[in-house]
Amino acid sequence: MKKRQVVIRREGSNRSSSAQVIRTVRYAECQKNHAANIGGYAVDGCREFMAGGADGTAAALSCAACGCHRNFHRREVDTEVVCDSSSLS
Repeated sequence: MKKRQVVIRREGSNRSSSAQVIRTVRYAECQKNHAANIGGYAVDGCREFMAGGADGTAAALSCAACGCHRNFHRREVDTEVVCDSSSLS
């Protein structure tokens, strides 16, 4: 499941430059410890989060492959900053 967030930020009152920060969020392998209650460590081997339903529903927060909540999956954030250099002097 990928999400994309675009933020436009302007800094400085006398400069007209703008920068775009693009963040892409991806959820990777499941890290839920299924043996925590007996003092062990065992993961289920789920390699990537797959939403169990459409965006905006409660089912979208559970993984279709392993059944765990999205929070148990490792979160990867890719950040890209794009500056408009044509307005810089």
